[in-house]
Amino acid sequence: MTGPAYEQDLPGFGTFRLDRLDPVRDRDLVHGWVSQPRAWFWGMTEHSPEVVQEIYEFVDGLPTHHAYLMRLSGKPVGIFQTYEPAADPIGEHYPVRDGDFGIHLFLAPADPPMPGFTGAIAGALLRFAFAHPGTKRIVVEPDVRNERALTRWRRLGFEFDAVVDTGEKTAQLAFLAG
Repeated sequence: MTGPAYEQDLPGFGTFRLDRLDPVRDRDLVHGWVSQPRAWFWGMTEHSPEVVQEIYEFVDGLPTHHAYLMRLSGKPVGIFQTYEPAADPIGEHYPVRDGDFGIHLFLAPADPPMPGFTGAIAGALLRFAFAHPGTKRIVVEPDVRNERALTRWRRLGFEFDAVVDTGEKTAQLAFLAG
């Protein structure tokens, strides 16, 4: 893929871009984020940079899963991942529908904090997801202990469904219909 996967001006914040995450080029940056204690819900705090690279090389090789580096006015601000739930382990835990589109969001520490930033970014990401051909419903499955994520998805209008044990976490399934 050449150029951004998505780009939008976010008034008051700058230009938001999604670029394909390059497992080699972005390894140290991503490792620096996901190995911090605050990132324990992402499940990589104990991983070496090499293991983080291997994970994203695996994701990069899947036609059903995609990882993006989020940028705001050129500055990296987080990771956004998309997936087809029928091709993901979460699909074993609920009745997947045609048009389901899964997402994961990791925001890097904001320096300095910007009020309204998370909502602006999340709105852009939802627009991107619903623009994906065939998307009818967005699926998220944060860890039930991740209060910040639960609050964010609820505020964005997601309807909470079952709590499921995935083996890796106890996840709160939530859906947003388009």
